[in-house]
Amino acid sequence: MTHNWQVRTVTDAARARIAVARLATSHGVPAVERARLAAALSDRLRRCLTKGGGWVLTVDVPGSPGEARTLRAVVTPSPGEAAADRGPWTVSVPCPEPGREDDTTEVTGDPADLSEALLGADEDTSVVLDRLAEQERLVAFHRDELHQTNQGVLALHAELDAAGRAQEEAFAAERLARTEAEDARRRLTFLADTSAVLNASLNHDEIVRRLPELLVPRYAHHVDVWLFDSEDDRYGSTSHPRAAVRAARTGRPQYAAGHPGGLPGVEDQPASALDPDRPLLCVPLLTRRTPLGVLTLSPPGDRWDPDDAVMLMELARRAGIAIDNARRFEHNRDIAETLQRALLTDLPTTPGLGLAARYLPATHGLNIGGDWYDAFRQRDGGLITVIGDVTGHGLHAAVMMSQLRTALRAYAVDGGSPGELLTRLHGFLNHLQPDLFATAVIARFHPDEDTLTWAAAGHPPPVLRLPDGRVRVLDAKPGAMLGIPLRQQIADHTERLTPGSTLALYTDGLVERRAEGIDPGIERLASVLGSFGPEDLDTRLDDTADRMLRPLLSDSERDDDVCLLLCHVHGP
Repeated sequence: MTHNWQVRTVTDAARARIAVARLATSHGVPAVERARLAAALSDRLRRCLTKGGGWVLTVDVPGSPGEARTLRAVVTPSPGEAAADRGPWTVSVPCPEPGREDDTTEVTGDPADLSEALLGADEDTSVVLDRLAEQERLVAFHRDELHQTNQGVLALHAELDAAGRAQEEAFAAERLARTEAEDARRRLTFLADTSAVLNASLNHDEIVRRLPELLVPRYAHHVDVWLFDSEDDRYGSTSHPRAAVRAARTGRPQYAAGHPGGLPGVEDQPASALDPDRPLLCVPLLTRRTPLGVLTLSPPGDRWDPDDAVMLMELARRAGIAIDNARRFEHNRDIAETLQRALLTDLPTTPGLGLAARYLPATHGLNIGGDWYDAFRQRDGGLITVIGDVTGHGLHAAVMMSQLRTALRAYAVDGGSPGELLTRLHGFLNHLQPDLFATAVIARFHPDEDTLTWAAAGHPPPVLRLPDGRVRVLDAKPGAMLGIPLRQQIADHTERLTPGSTLALYTDGLVERRAEGIDPGIERLASVLGSFGPEDLDTRLDDTADRMLRPLLSDSERDDDVCLLLCHVHGP
């Protein structure tokens, strides 16, 4: 259904506005929509009146149920007054309810009627204002919620930022701890490796020589070792810094530099006059009794890290102990070697028989052991040659070797064959030292006989070179070791001797190797002995003994003593 109003004056506009408001009310348009429709229509009509001329307000409302539920208002110029700038204006609002056909569109000029319309408009405005107030309260509520949410977000960001900083600090502390642990591990590893190198040698000259090699350039630019009782200055300079002298007198580490060192347990001293531009750390080489020297170091850079300095002082302490141990060992070794060689007598001179012996101590330990050789005459003119080995090593083995040698000489005075002498030595050792054992081989030569008599007790077999160069290993069954808890009667064996024959007696240190046993070594000994000519054995027996040892002992390191006794029967 369509309604039209002509508008030329303000009154026409007011009546048309009132009529439209009543239509909207009758069609169930909500108050807010009515207020919006009235405000928009009033604004448009005011503009039209400002422009002047006549205007037509047309309102379409739904009439039948099938039509769209919309109220549509259109303002157009009156016929005959249209202009290019006066196009139609349209506004629409929903109509929830069907309209009622009555005279609501007729608006009179009665003041009561106009007042009622004004009050109705105010009522719609009040509803709009209430709705607006409700929306404002809702906006304020949501604003407060948003503010609180923002505050929570800010607090959360602050906590996250604090947590991030704490995590960064934890990571930094972890990296620092890891770096410190790695540095500590590096120092401990270096200290352990260096200590192993220093303690591996029992030569104090070697230890002193290795110290600078181990420290330069990683922990020191220069190293000087000052040993107090050194006969010369081969270990360092002849002039020593004042701090080194003070360290020697006080036994405490000294730091000489133009600035404080800040090193734990170290006394600060003025810079050295010998080297004023470089700091010096002077550490005494302490032993169990008294300082034996001073280790003076200059840093690889400007100064030392305190932890590195502590490690260097501990290394100096260990180096001092290692040097002291090496010196003690060298002293005891010299005494032991002197004793060992004093126990080995000179070989007798016998017509028709040449003798040559060699003794080489082990390169490890005190260089003293139980290997021994001897040669002496009996009353009947026979010559006893013997070579033996007491189990064990050290001074105790050497003492027992000396006792066995003395006992053998005492038993041989009354005569007796090699087997008989070994049997008596077995009883002697079993009675004197039940927990000590020995091996030995005895060979007897007699100028009036052309035979060799020999006997062995647990010892490697003799090797006999015949005049034609052939070599035989005398491997007849030997007796058991001397001293074992077993009664035994050691048998004699005889071999025919012809001029030009050579008998080799030896200990297992000459032929035994850990990786291959003893048999290959005996074969090598036989091969070497057979390689010499008759003239070498007749005229240069001592030189032949030395030449035999060279190929048999190619390795300079020996774990056991070595004895070799050559007996050569001269030709006619």
